[in-house]
Amino acid sequence: MRSFVWGDFLSSLENGFSKKQPVLVLFLKQLHVVNLTDNKITLGYENLGLRIFIEKKLPVIEEELNKFLKKRVAVELVAVPSKKRAKEAPLLSFQPTTEDVLIKSGFSRRYGFESFAVSPSNQVAYAAAQAVVCNPGSAYNPLFLYGGVGVGKTHLAQSIGRKILEDNNNRKICFSPGDLFTNELIESIRGKSTQKFRRKYRRLDLLVIDDVQFIAGKQTIQEEFFHTFNSIISLGGQVILTSDKPPNEIKNLEDRLRSRFSGGLMIDIQPPNFELRTAILLIKAREKNIDIDIEAAKIIAEKTDDTRALEGNLLSVYAQTIGKKEKIDDEAVANYFNNKKEKQVKKIAPNDVIRSVCSYYEIKPSQIKGAGKETRIVLPRQIAMYLLRSSLRLRLNQVAFFLNKKDHTTVIHAVNKITKLTAKDPILKQDVKNILSSLGLST
Repeated sequence: MRSFVWGDFLSSLENGFSKKQPVLVLFLKQLHVVNLTDNKITLGYENLGLRIFIEKKLPVIEEELNKFLKKRVAVELVAVPSKKRAKEAPLLSFQPTTEDVLIKSGFSRRYGFESFAVSPSNQVAYAAAQAVVCNPGSAYNPLFLYGGVGVGKTHLAQSIGRKILEDNNNRKICFSPGDLFTNELIESIRGKSTQKFRRKYRRLDLLVIDDVQFIAGKQTIQEEFFHTFNSIISLGGQVILTSDKPPNEIKNLEDRLRSRFSGGLMIDIQPPNFELRTAILLIKAREKNIDIDIEAAKIIAEKTDDTRALEGNLLSVYAQTIGKKEKIDDEAVANYFNNKKEKQVKKIAPNDVIRSVCSYYEIKPSQIKGAGKETRIVLPRQIAMYLLRSSLRLRLNQVAFFLNKKDHTTVIHAVNKITKLTAKDPILKQDVKNILSSLGLST
């Protein structure tokens, strides 16, 4: 009865709702009915990232469910253990496990869909990845994921490979960074073993090339990859590529490869927002059995733009709280960042701050230290005063000295003004944050 109701509800969404919310419908299909009463339906999830996404959509889901059932029903989400179970090997069997095959094929134990946090910045990429898993070689081939450092390209690509192998342990898969592919080919040419190289790559069911932009500008490498790509596609295999840029922006990439890369689905994964960074941090904490308050996680996420630095900050805070607190709280996080900031500040000279402000606003230090009244000079000057006072903690007369001002009243006015402006102007607040980041400081 439970699955019947849920299945019918999902079918009803296929008519019109799925066109407006295709990603949401795809994610709803990954939930399972755990319990159903007259006024509540309990849905089980296996992926914390999936839960975070679904929670934001609960009002929409409940509205559609109420329409379908013609009565008010609340939706509750609960974690359920994964249905995946390692297959028991026959006695005295030496068959490699899925993990063995993954490692041998270049994949990492660290990555999987269950630890991938979903948000608006990556939900399209996540949905495409799920589609590829369901129909490898047919849906979105090639799948081209691009974006900056730490946005989750590698995590998602590796998760696809893991799930494809778990679904069929006989599939031949390979994960290779662009530089490794290049080095392997060079070694095979030197060792006169190119046929062995081609047997390895051209008969794959799935090939993932990470940072494919690395092969650009290398004629022999591009020639070999072109034939490798065509061979895999023609045999029904799947190709997944990641890059820091879309194909049309990769310099020195052959036109025929550019055309092939653009022939599938290209997805731009944006940097994670605050909510996603918080979700990623909570997932990392759970993986490492670290108990952390949600408010403490939010502080770390707010102060850490670089996704790859999230885990480092988490572990550093944890190391400082072991034996002192049962869990990481906001006080522990605040102490960590205060100590970190003090150490950073000691390494930065006042003129470093002035140069960074000038570089950001494309003006000269002589202009910021001068008496110019133009807006394009006055605002950077006030920001420099604000940073020298708030970040380097210089005295008012010291700030005045470094900016050639006779007294500190101008400094007081500048600090007060920028403090008020950053509280209500998000663009200026981001500008200040960018300047601090260039100095290796955080807000």
